[in-house]
Parts: sequence; structure tokens; C-alpha cells
Amino acid sequence: MKIFRRDSLSLLATYLALTLGAIVVVYPFFFAVNNSLKPGREILHAPSSLPSEITLDGYTGVFDELNVLLLFKNSLILGISITFLNTLLSALAGYAFAKIPFPGRGRIFGFMLLTMMIPSVLFLIPTYVFIYRIGWVGHYEALIIPSAISVFNIFLVRQFMLGIPDELVEAARIDGAGEITIFLRMILPLARPALATVAILTFMGSWNDFFGPLLYLNRPDRWTLQLGLLQFKGTVPGENSEQIWALTTMIIVPIVVVYFFIQEQFVKAFANVSLSK
Repeated sequence: MKIFRRDSLSLLATYLALTLGAIVVVYPFFFAVNNSLKPGREILHAPSSLPSEITLDGYTGVFDELNVLLLFKNSLILGISITFLNTLLSALAGYAFAKIPFPGRGRIFGFMLLTMMIPSVLFLIPTYVFIYRIGWVGHYEALIIPSAISVFNIFLVRQFMLGIPDELVEAARIDGAGEITIFLRMILPLARPALATVAILTFMGSWNDFFGPLLYLNRPDRWTLQLGLLQFKGTVPGENSEQIWALTTMIIVPIVVVYFFIQEQFVKAFANVSLSK
């Protein structure tokens, strides 16, 4: 009886903790959607209350002031390009470090991990000077090429691939399969959860990036949604608040949709990485 009661209390505590965590995670999304449907005066004076009247003035104001479809297209071009290149190069590098023995493999990988300890802001000025000199300022290449490689993503994919038995790879090599065949037909399907995780993390990073486009994209026809949001800044408190919350909600939606499509692979990846350790 005591064991049954202890198990019930433990289960109740678990559900309470999970419910509290879910509320903490979901509340910011609810806050954004709730304020996007309010009149401006209510957003300023009662930001946490439910709207007294539901209005779409914020959304219509955004479409009146901005070319939203163009901003969406520009953000998608950057997000998809960066995600594709980063995922592909992470898969190739992760396979090389996990399954192909070559001289200095451990030292090179250790040096790459060491670079993660250096604050990225230290590379800001040298990177900008280099990109300016090769004429990429104002073009998408300035954002796509430097973001195509991520040491963290390579580390994540390598750790996942280490969990794939070496015997499978060796058996394929004995049967005459080349490295490209092994990579494409064996490793990529097995590493799908890790690659899906890399894809969603990279897409989120590029989609939400504000500083990069602000620094490099000086032409309005190449601006992203984040720079469009900047256009609604005002000098009076509460000014344009309906448009700001409406556009913020629209920016969040694609990330949520992408996550729901590949959430199963996302969870599998982190579960398998923890087991391989």
C-alpha cells in the first residue's frame, strides 16, 4: 500500500512538473498571438490580459506598410540555402571524423572543438573586412557561405554516427562498396534523426538571425522579416505595437510548422546521442 501511494505521489509530481514546464514554454507564444489580436491601447496598458475585442488591424497594418511576401521569400532563400549547405557539410565532416581513419583525426577534431570556446564576436570585424573586400556586402553570399559550417553541428552528427556499429561499415567495405556508396546508402539513412536535428537548429538560427542581415544586407529588396520588424520602431511608447506583435506572430509560425513536421526525428537524435556517450 505504501509503495502504491509513493508511486502515485511520484507520478503526480512528474505530471505537475511537466505541466509547469509546458506552461512556461507555451506562454510566450500565447502572449505574442494574444497581443497581435488586441487594439494598440490595450497592448500598452494591459499586455497580459485577454483582448476586450479581437481585431486584425495589426495584420492589415503590416501588409499595408511592408511587402511581406518579398520579406518571406528573402528569409526562405537564406534559411533553406544555409540549412541545406550546413546539413550536407555536417554530414560529410561527421562521417569523416566518425568512420574514416586518417592521420591527425583526433587532433584536428580537438582543434575544431577548441574554436567553439572563442567568442564569435571576436571574428566579427575580420569577417566583415574580408567579405567587403571580395564584394559580397549586399549579397546573400555574405550570410550563406560563412554559415555553411558549424562546429557544433559537426560534433552532434559525429557523436550520433559513432553509435553506428563499425562492423556494418567494415562489412560494406569488404563487399567492395566505396566510401561514397557507404555514405549515401548506409550512413545517411541511419543518421536521419541527427541530420533532422541539425536542419531544424540551423533553420531556426538563420530564420531568427537579425544582426547578420542588418550588417550585410543594405538593399531593401533583399531585407528579411527581421529587418521588416525593425521598420515599425517608433519614438512614442506603444507606437505601432499592433503591427510589431502581428509580424512577430507571423515570423514564429514557420518555425513551429517545421518543428512539428520533424519533432520525432529531433527527439530520437538527442536520445541516441546520450546513449552513445
